[in-house]
Amino acid sequence: MTKPRKSKPGSLTLLHQNDKNYPKKPSGDILEVFPNRFPQRDYVITFDCPEFTSVCPVTGQPDFGKIVIEYVPDAHCIESKSLKLYLGAYRNQGAFAEQIVNQVLTDCAGAVAPRSMLVTGHFTARGGISIKVEAGYSSDENDDIPF
Repeated sequence: MTKPRKSKPGSLTLLHQNDKNYPKKPSGDILEVFPNRFPQRDYVITFDCPEFTSVCPVTGQPDFGKIVIEYVPDAHCIESKSLKLYLGAYRNQGAFAEQIVNQVLTDCAGAVAPRSMLVTGHFTARGGISIKVEAGYSSDENDDIPF
């Protein structure tokens, strides 16, 4: 994983803006971070996005689901409005569930270099089958499960 982006106090550009325009494509560059005020302590931050939408890359039909991001921060934390805009960018993105969950993990872990992170996608049934995808990251190379 890459090192977290450097943030200066007051450098969050999206938080105080009323702009709610979602980016056309999801990109880890959208994610903003801020310093963790408790880096000496292990604790879990959970983001729950129950209204996640994307598009089936084959049929073009909308896909609905829930994305849950759980992580133990190290030096930085993800700013939630930037995460909302990032996840909203998937709205018109054609991608399979497995690709989405793994890309969210790559982008979020790349933004903050957490101690560990787990991204879970619960996608609603299409054709009678729902899909659950989990992808995890741990900064400890010997750790197979991030939590």
